[in-house]
Amino acid sequence: MTGTLFLIPNTLGETEALNQVLPEQVQRITSQLDYFVAENAKTARAFLKLVGAQHPLCKPMQEIKIAELNVNTPAAALSDLLAPLLAGQDGGLVSEAGVPAVADPGADLVRLAHQHKIPVRPLVGPSSLLLAVMASGLNGQSFAFNGYLPTDAGQRDKRIKELEQRSRKEKQTQLFIETPYRNAAMLEALVASCAPGTLICVATDLSLPSETIRTMTAAQWKTASAPDFHKKPTVFLLLGQ
Repeated sequence: MTGTLFLIPNTLGETEALNQVLPEQVQRITSQLDYFVAENAKTARAFLKLVGAQHPLCKPMQEIKIAELNVNTPAAALSDLLAPLLAGQDGGLVSEAGVPAVADPGADLVRLAHQHKIPVRPLVGPSSLLLAVMASGLNGQSFAFNGYLPTDAGQRDKRIKELEQRSRKEKQTQLFIETPYRNAAMLEALVASCAPGTLICVATDLSLPSETIRTMTAAQWKTASAPDFHKKPTVFLLLGQ
C-alpha cells in the first residue's frame, strides 16, 4: 500500500490568525505528517511552526523531513520525492503561499503521483486567484489564469491587448500576476493599453489584514490614486466591455 499525498494550502502571507484562514481539519492533518515537499524548507518550517502552535506536531521539528521542489528541480528528481509515499508513508505538498499545484511547480509531482497510483487528497484553503475572481465583480462563469506577462514593455503591452481582445470576444475574465515590486508598472501598462471602458481589478494581500480590492474602468484608474501595493502579492484581472 502506498501513502497518500495531501495537498496542503498555506497562508497567503504572514498572519497569526491561522484559524481564520485554514480549516481545523487542514491543521490537524498537517500536524500528523512528518514528510513534506515544499518550495523552500525554511519557509515550510515557519508554516509548520505556526500550525504546531495550534496542534502539536507528531514529531519534533528537527525530525520532520522536508524535501524541496522548485522551478530548478530537474524532472528526473521527482521520483525520489515520491519514494517515501511509495514505501507507504503519507506526505504533504506545501506551496509557498495559497494552494499547491496551482501556479506552482508541485503540479508535476501530483501528475507523477497519479501515474504511480498514489492517492492524492486536496485540502481546503485560500487561493488568491479564486478569492480575486470572487471579489472582483467580473465574470466568474468563465475566467483564465495567464501566469506572468512578459517583462519586456513592448511584449507586455502586446500581450495585454491580446488578453483584452480575448476577454471582450469571449466575455472571459483574464487573470495574471506580477513580481510585487513591478505592480505599479503593470497597472500603468494596463491603463495605457486597455480601452477606457475595460474593467480592471487590482486585488492585493488577499485574506490578510492589509487586503485591498478595487475594480474600476481603465478610464477611472487613469485619474485614481494607485493602491498601496508596492512589494505586496497582487492579482490583476481585466474584462473587456
